[in-house]
Amino acid sequence: MTRQGQPLSYNRAASPDLAPWIARLYASVVEVPPTHELRCGLLNDLSQFRIQLKGRWRAETADGSIEGERCAMFFGPQTRRMPITVTGSFVSVGMALRPGTGHALRRMKTADFLDRIVPCEAMGLPGEAVLQMLERESESEPEAWLQILEDVIRRIVVESGAEPIDPITAQFEYLAFADPGANIADFAARCGIDQRKLERIVRRDFGMAPKQMLRRARALDMASYLRGVADPAEADELLLRYYDQSHLIREFTELFGMSPRQFAATPQPLLTLALESRQARRLEMIERLAPGGVRPWQ
Repeated sequence: MTRQGQPLSYNRAASPDLAPWIARLYASVVEVPPTHELRCGLLNDLSQFRIQLKGRWRAETADGSIEGERCAMFFGPQTRRMPITVTGSFVSVGMALRPGTGHALRRMKTADFLDRIVPCEAMGLPGEAVLQMLERESESEPEAWLQILEDVIRRIVVESGAEPIDPITAQFEYLAFADPGANIADFAARCGIDQRKLERIVRRDFGMAPKQMLRRARALDMASYLRGVADPAEADELLLRYYDQSHLIREFTELFGMSPRQFAATPQPLLTLALESRQARRLEMIERLAPGGVRPWQ
């Protein structure tokens, strides 16, 4: 839990052999009364596999309203906050893919899945089999669930003959965490490619233009700060990424559908779980936090 009492998921980095393709694994267990309806949302910058073991949910996607309960789904990244409603207690286990993993494993274009949710089977992935494996371990600790997911993805990586992700994609992923206010042309020049090639690579592996990607990264870091799951020592640096208050309000409202003040005042339990996991990974990647170390908000 955070210092403010916000429940957090159990989340960690992937095992070293899977780290080239898997960004993060998590398990969330939330107990509430059966009729309790939680209205929240998600804004993730990565594609994710989510296995819902418990809890009824509804999401407003690019394909319309989608409902489910016991299911295994593939979530594409969100371009803006996706409304999510969950009824009753829920148990969710999943993993986030590094940008470029879809292309490396299956020649997928991330843009085809923006703001969409599809069954794992539609992706050629063993959703039902994973559900059954996790249900057999329902009384186990969350770490056991994550190890099951890792074993499954290991087999998929071997069978697909997965290639490493594009090094340009990996460098841009780091840029989004370390310096989302960077100049795109300067970054392309440092990589030794022209800006058009950078645009093509980023659109393929992130689903969006580079400037959109960095704008979303800035907003996600600010949202993490507003929800109390960011390093307080970075507060001034996060604010300086915006020209002024109106710039912050405009960009934040465009992505989250509410102003920063409204966002801070409105409970955001599902979104906070996702933000905390992303922020832990960000701090680890830019080496402000040791893997598995105590996070500043704990």
